[in-house]
Amino acid sequence: MKKVFLKVISLFAGIVIGIAGALHFAEIEYKKERQRANNAEYFSQKHLNMFLMLNKWIRIKQEGKSLVSYFEKNGYKKIAIYGMGYVGNTLVQELKDTSIQVAYGIDQKANSLKADIEIITMTDAMERVDLIVITTFVLDDSIKKELEQRVDYPLIALEDILSNI
Repeated sequence: MKKVFLKVISLFAGIVIGIAGALHFAEIEYKKERQRANNAEYFSQKHLNMFLMLNKWIRIKQEGKSLVSYFEKNGYKKIAIYGMGYVGNTLVQELKDTSIQVAYGIDQKANSLKADIEIITMTDAMERVDLIVITTFVLDDSIKKELEQRVDYPLIALEDILSNI
């Protein structure tokens, strides 16, 4: 009788442990799936914003306007660019051979990026410029806040420049 009781208790304990393990595994998988969905949503929104901004930029060019005129009108002769991905490199090319000097780029991945200008990280010493143009898309102002702690000159998002041309 004692052996049967122990077998029943062991069986019950095994079932409980198995269920607990399965629930724990399911919770881990749910969290992973949720994270994947959040990442997909973030990148989807980021790329939509980039598309809309580049579309606005193209329309401005089609109207015969340019970013150079914005910088000149506001007295910005020497700038730096934060974010040296597609948009940052396109801005470098847009300003090449104009009156606007792009002194350097700033990017977290400075060591692995290639560009026609020097690229530094935010922790490197930053040469004084008239303006830093932020080309990245983030849902909060964390990059701007971090840059404001490092420099005392103006910062503006490229998207805001395009809206003011």
